[in-house]
Amino acid sequence: MDQLLSVVVPLWQPLLLLLAANGAPVLARLLFGSRLNAALDGGLRFIDDRPLLGPTKSWRGLIAAVLLTTLTALLMGVAGWLGALLGLLAITGDALASFIKRRLAIPPQGRAVGLDQIPEALLPLALLHQALGLELMQALVVTALFMLLEMALSPLLYRLHIRLRPY
Repeated sequence: MDQLLSVVVPLWQPLLLLLAANGAPVLARLLFGSRLNAALDGGLRFIDDRPLLGPTKSWRGLIAAVLLTTLTALLMGVAGWLGALLGLLAITGDALASFIKRRLAIPPQGRAVGLDQIPEALLPLALLHQALGLELMQALVVTALFMLLEMALSPLLYRLHIRLRPY
């Protein structure tokens, strides 16, 4: 039982930070509508003439993720810089997934199970696992939990008119 607790207890903080980073752009869209919604890629296209990232990856979302993840970290007693960096890396992982999805001709907000969740969780957890007090295996478990939670919560958030898509 002690071994199970030693594995599970440290997992809730990084999972909550990831959920904050993931949810912040959605909350910012709800609060600001189309205001302050400049695309991260500035509308640039890659050599394949497809958008670099697409219009759904915005500076507003990045800033919201960093701010909300920082605040969440501070409320949990975690260093603010760690929350900010996790938020930035989560959005970087999400942007990387968007870049890959555009290369695969998946439209903005198109569904790609795994690709939609894993990079935004695994990138920050892999780079920050020591600062978060996680072993690499725990980082993988948190990534899997994040993926499952995101996939379970998205349809509910869609029905509540919080998300634009049920995935």
